Amino acid sequence: MTTVSTLSPEQIGKARVLVVGDAMLDRYWYGAVDRISPEAPVPVVRVTRTEERIGAAANVAYNIVTLGAQASLLTVVGDDEASHQLEALVAKTGIAPYFGRDAQLKTTVKLRVIGRQQQLIRLDFENTPENEVLASQSATFEKLHLQHDAVLFSDYGKGGLAHIVLMIAQARAAGKVVLVDPKGSDYARYKNASVITPNRAELEHVIGTWSNEAELRTKAHNLRASLNLDALLLTRSEEGMTLFDAEGELNVPAVAREVFDVTGAGDTVIATLAAMSATGMSLRDAVPIANRAGGIVVGKFGTATVNYGELFAAH
Repeated sequence: MTTVSTLSPEQIGKARVLVVGDAMLDRYWYGAVDRISPEAPVPVVRVTRTEERIGAAANVAYNIVTLGAQASLLTVVGDDEASHQLEALVAKTGIAPYFGRDAQLKTTVKLRVIGRQQQLIRLDFENTPENEVLASQSATFEKLHLQHDAVLFSDYGKGGLAHIVLMIAQARAAGKVVLVDPKGSDYARYKNASVITPNRAELEHVIGTWSNEAELRTKAHNLRASLNLDALLLTRSEEGMTLFDAEGELNVPAVAREVFDVTGAGDTVIATLAAMSATGMSLRDAVPIANRAGGIVVGKFGTATVNYGELFAAH
């Protein structure tokens, strides 16, 4: 089994992760704010610069390739300007794209307007894919997952994972590590995965609040057992992370650093966990590395990534 001390860039380079889920295009419009609109009490932003980045599942895959591992992205998008822009951006990163297209689908775009170094408004453009396109992606998945060491489901609740139950079963039957970044309150669809990675708010939504660590421990282990998971990783912002598995719990404190922007930190954490797992590393060894990656990325603006040098420099 791969350990932290023996992990080389060459080993990460051989690790293959299949990312399945909802991809988005993140648009940023930056501008100067000099006055308030005469039409309504809102700032007028004079746009001076625009930027486009890949988001959601595409950002998870981007985090994996930035670490030096190999990533494929299986997703469903529209047949619109945003989808072609997203595919062009993905192609530049080295991610292997497998895009299902649905002419009825609006590719998800999140447009953020930034003025005076802060986000003033976010506009979302989206709808839900048709079942036929999702079914065709299931057929692609049947072939693709066999060529990868780990499968990561990035669920953003946009409808791209309608067949996740069947996909998890296929990947586990083939002996793959299966990681899920969950969404919503129906966790039954993630049954039999290797590990799910909810944050505090997401887990509370499913198991209710807890008044102390003992109550959290009981509820988390009950959920893990009912879903037949190897592990549940709770990400806890400034409190770090807790891994609940058959051995008990592993608490990892947050990496102390200035928090600049938490956007995409969850993407970085699960991407790092997947890349490490794909090398054969145990979850218990991989979690502290994923925690460190999350700590690095919150010190950057926007949906950012971490490379091998940054991640292992201080180690």
